[in-house]
Amino acid sequence: QVQLVESGGGLVQAGGSLRLSCVASVASSNLASMGWYRQTPGKQREVVASLSNTGWTNYADSVRGRFTISRDNAKNTVYLQMNSLKPEDTAVYYCYVIRRASTYWGQGTQVTVSS
Repeated sequence: QVQLVESGGGLVQAGGSLRLSCVASVASSNLASMGWYRQTPGKQREVVASLSNTGWTNYADSVRGRFTISRDNAKNTVYLQMNSLKPEDTAVYYCYVIRRASTYWGQGTQVTVSS
C-alpha cells in the first residue's frame, strides 16, 4: 500500500500560480511513475502531467507550457507547478503513483481559479 498526501490547492485569480505537493509514504525512487490528474463534475477525468522514474514527462495539451511536474526523491514528493492559471483549470486535482503495476491515488485537493 502507498499513502499519498496532497497539499497546495486553493483559490487564485486567473493568471496566478499555485504549486501542488504530494508526499508518498514510500520511497519515490521506487515508484515507476508519479503524476497528477484532475476531475470536474460532468467531465471526464484528465491526466494533467506524469513523470517516470527515468525522467520522462508528459503533459495534457491543455496545460503544456503552463504546468511543470517535478519530483524530489529525497522528500518522496512530486510537485505540480501551475502558472498562468485559467478558470477552466478549476478542478479537484489528484496525485497518483504507480508501483509494481498498481496505481494509488491521493484524496484530492481543490483548485479554484476565478476570472
